[in-house]
Amino acid sequence: MRRVVTGHDENGKSVVVSDGPIPRSREFTSLPGWVSRLPWATDPGEPVSRTGEDPTPKVTSLLPAPGGTRFIVLTFPPDTEMADPAFDPVAFDREQRADSPGIAELMEPDGMHTTPTVDYGIVLQGEIVLELDDGHCTRLSAGDIVIQNGTRHAWRNRSDQPVTMAFVLVGAERDG
Repeated sequence: MRRVVTGHDENGKSVVVSDGPIPRSREFTSLPGWVSRLPWATDPGEPVSRTGEDPTPKVTSLLPAPGGTRFIVLTFPPDTEMADPAFDPVAFDREQRADSPGIAELMEPDGMHTTPTVDYGIVLQGEIVLELDDGHCTRLSAGDIVIQNGTRHAWRNRSDQPVTMAFVLVGAERDG
């Protein structure tokens, strides 16, 4: 996956300041096919970067503070990969905590989780199921979008192909 970042030169002219692979990208060894990428992030009240300096190396939590953002691209392997006897959930949890601090700690054993964010999700490739805490499941396909309003949910890849989704998480205050 390619990331193009713009900024300004010394004369204030718009320029491409970087063009290449997403530097903060990880292919999990504990779950082949699971790929996590963090193309960009902002902190609350942060001004627009005129230089296009990469903020991702300084990110210590994928859970943004209220007013902050995280742009995350995930590839989910088929759920059958987790049913494989070779799958090690402890190793996967360890990789999740290293790669996705802030969010990984909120994950329940079955993948359900709740974050204090408004998430804009776009299915880029494949088909995935959004499961809510009442058991309701909604199938999403490439091009579909979902607005996740801080509700408890999980993502289920019931197909036999990987699914790639892009998410923009916007940190929000809980309403109660």
